Amino acid sequence: MKQFFFIIALFLAGLSYSQNNFMLGEDYFRQGEYKKAAQIYESLLKKNPFNTTYLKRLATCFQETDQYQKAENLLRSTLERNPAQKYLHVEIGYNYERQQKLELAKKEYDIALNAINTNPSLGGIIGRMFRQNNSLDNAIASYKKTMELNNNANYQFQIAQIYGEKGDFEKMFDSYIELVNKNENYIGTVQRLSSRYITDDPTNKNNISLKRSLLRRSISNPKNVWNELLSWLFAKQKEYSKSFIQEKALFKRNPEYLDNMNTLGKIAYNDNDFEAAKECFSFILKNTNFIDEKVNAELFLLRIAVKTEDDKALNHFEKVLKTYGVNSNTIAIQIEYADFLTFKKNNPTQAESVLENALRFSKSKFQQARIKLKIGEVLVFTGKFNKALIYFSQVQTKLKNHPLSQQARFKVAQTSYFKGDFKWAMAQLKVLKGSTTQLIANDAVDLFLVISDNEPKDSIPSGLKEYAKADLLAYQNKDSEALAILKKIHTKYQGFPVEDEALFKEAHILIKLKKFDEALLTLAKVVALDPEGILNDDVYYLVAELYNNELNMPEKAKEYYQKIIFEYPSSIHLVDARRKYRLLRGDSIN
Repeated sequence: MKQFFFIIALFLAGLSYSQNNFMLGEDYFRQGEYKKAAQIYESLLKKNPFNTTYLKRLATCFQETDQYQKAENLLRSTLERNPAQKYLHVEIGYNYERQQKLELAKKEYDIALNAINTNPSLGGIIGRMFRQNNSLDNAIASYKKTMELNNNANYQFQIAQIYGEKGDFEKMFDSYIELVNKNENYIGTVQRLSSRYITDDPTNKNNISLKRSLLRRSISNPKNVWNELLSWLFAKQKEYSKSFIQEKALFKRNPEYLDNMNTLGKIAYNDNDFEAAKECFSFILKNTNFIDEKVNAELFLLRIAVKTEDDKALNHFEKVLKTYGVNSNTIAIQIEYADFLTFKKNNPTQAESVLENALRFSKSKFQQARIKLKIGEVLVFTGKFNKALIYFSQVQTKLKNHPLSQQARFKVAQTSYFKGDFKWAMAQLKVLKGSTTQLIANDAVDLFLVISDNEPKDSIPSGLKEYAKADLLAYQNKDSEALAILKKIHTKYQGFPVEDEALFKEAHILIKLKKFDEALLTLAKVVALDPEGILNDDVYYLVAELYNNELNMPEKAKEYYQKIIFEYPSSIHLVDARRKYRLLRGDSIN
């Protein structure tokens, strides 16, 4: 037994010695000290004559120091000792190629490729060696030949990567699709890898190549997976109605695909494609018998109605609540109804009554938290700040570290800001800047900057109190009063940082009131204040959106989208501006 442990100890010591020496050799190799590295690899290779890594490294060290004959002697002597290592012909050929002896190189490469015919198991290592030496066409030929000779071999993934390295993206996508054709479990991997090459622009060359590859497959060999990938591609391109067509086809073959329709509807809704979102949720409503799926679809259809046909939304809410009842199943709709009553119909009293009633049906602390958050918002709307803070604080205490708790903290900060308690607001916002919920973190940063950029210095008024008051009035839909205060800020605080914030806020209110010409004039004033101002890309994007969506002036819209593309490459609006510019230019592909 002692002898056994002694042998094991010697083996481990030898292994540790080899590993340490190899790491030292690698350090020399990376630093270009090839002679020192060669000495270490030579020593390691003597102890491990079948280790191809040591052999490859030593050969490379000889090549990097122009000792090509020495490299060839090393490779040929190794091959003579073990003729089964036919893959070494790749390295011998590469040694010739480095010397520009291309005919000799080709001869060795052909020997390696022909070796696959008699022993297909060599195909993987031969393909890998060709690829390492950047002989990409030979690598592809190796992998393809191996798959032809062995039905169980699958090197489609490697082939796709090589086509990508060559810049032949159409063949790369064909290879990825063949990978999915053989094993549909690869769909997620293919989506992830394809995402590196496609954009949200349907006119992008790579997007077109992928679409063509998928359409060819869907015609020649119909499968659900092709519809899934087409739906995914169209959604990536923000062509949600086209994605809807694919999802509808999938549902007709398998009703379980209805979950995908729900996901697509939410994505379209969040991207403000309300027409496509309405198609999705209307389809769900007609094709499900589950109450929770029906109520969820109705919820989104109500949200769409509020955003697109405000005058009809009230009847829609009343009809839905009558159909499904005021109960625990419809709590999300009751909360949405209260929001609509408060912020769209200026009826907070009825909204508060709806929410107090909803609390009676809540079955979990999370439902209660959502209701209390909305009650707090209604109370802020009516100016009952202290009572609102109680509700927000209850949510914070009950659900520590939950996203709803973070939302409640932001509401505490916002309410404190409205009250003029900027120090307490800042304390909350500093915590929230690192929020795991990105939307809350972004809102927190925006409000943090508004306060920190405009805080009074040395007790000198900065206009922040007036701005917060105007912000509150806008929140309460008291737009005329908000505008009056903002105009006073322009007069009283000219040259102060708050001036451009006030103008930008004024423009938003004017847009809400559909006074688009006045809004454009106001936005022009923001840029005039400071041609290098931090709000300018936001201004140009808002101007472009106005021309595009409200004033039906596509040429003007293109002009401002283009300004963002060329003058503000780091803007958060860049991707949307580029996509909308191309659509207006007529680049979209059907």
